[in-house]
Amino acid sequence: MPKAAELKKGQIVQINNQPYIVSQIDVKSPSSRSGTTLYKVRFNHVQSGQKLEQSLTGDDMLATIDFQKRAIQFLYQDADGYTFMDNEDYSQFTLTASALEEQIPYLYDGIQGLYGLVVEGNLIGVELPPVVEMPIAETPPAIKGSSASARTKTARFATGLEVQIPEYLETGEVLRINTETGKYMSRA
Repeated sequence: MPKAAELKKGQIVQINNQPYIVSQIDVKSPSSRSGTTLYKVRFNHVQSGQKLEQSLTGDDMLATIDFQKRAIQFLYQDADGYTFMDNEDYSQFTLTASALEEQIPYLYDGIQGLYGLVVEGNLIGVELPPVVEMPIAETPPAIKGSSASARTKTARFATGLEVQIPEYLETGEVLRINTETGKYMSRA
């Protein structure tokens, strides 16, 4: 049973005998020395997507749920949602856009390192790799002579993701993007 201080984004816990996935964690440190740190956690119900917010202290215990973490592959997107395939038994699962809201900008054909969270034979969530590599689809022209630590500009990727990048990078270059922070890391 994890404590609230040990929760991570994407973790599945049980609240009121229902499965919830952690979607956002805000840590509020007290200004006084004797105050306890509060964790404002937003959960999404695994099947319905219903949101639930709770404020927890670091010592609050949460019950875990049995689930499988399986290597999956992104196949395609259509009107029904996003379809994934289990790499072991080739079964296919479809998730709606609302179930994947924060992960959609990072999903592209050929993405490696995806894991699916499977509860009772149903895919309930997708865990992104820590870093994705994507080519820049559109950005203003590179400025000659600009240094690596100088000003930034906006780069747009084919998935719709927009990231601030250094001015010297050009359209078509493949970049490494951190999926947790959504920030540019380096060239690939």
